Amino acid sequence: MGDVLEKEQKLLQTLMMEMIAFDTGDPKRINHFIKVHSLARTIALAENANTKAQIIIEAAALVHDIGILPAERKYGHCDEKLQEQEGGKYARTLMKEVGFSDDTIERVVWLLEHHHSYDDIKTFDHQVLVEADCLVNLYEDKIDENGVRKTLKEVFKTETGIELIYTMFGL
Repeated sequence: MGDVLEKEQKLLQTLMMEMIAFDTGDPKRINHFIKVHSLARTIALAENANTKAQIIIEAAALVHDIGILPAERKYGHCDEKLQEQEGGKYARTLMKEVGFSDDTIERVVWLLEHHHSYDDIKTFDHQVLVEADCLVNLYEDKIDENGVRKTLKEVFKTETGIELIYTMFGL
């Protein structure tokens, strides 16, 4: 069991380095996915995610915005839908090169393609990714207290995510 976890952690470390290279020259975007990864990891661990879910959540957090740069290059701009539409093929290729299993890749791609869909969250991994991304976006976008409270009410479900939003934003 320890060898499997060690292998998965090495894959995540490599994926992080590859994502940093993918977003070369864009420290804001790099810092964004590192913060989302850290919070997703924290929430998943605190909520007792099993090893498979933990790996999927962390990998999804690292690649969740991989579609931004390709969408900007292809369309000259990027919105949430274009980002989700363009990201899957890049995440698939990168994760395959790093050595992730096909089933992990497909789940991560599904999460990437739905991480802006807040109204129909049915799985733990989706919930954790959305909460982590929201926590970072609320801060980076300088959302006021009313907006934070609205997001808390409409999106957050995990005990850890709720605790984090209250603590981070002093609610």
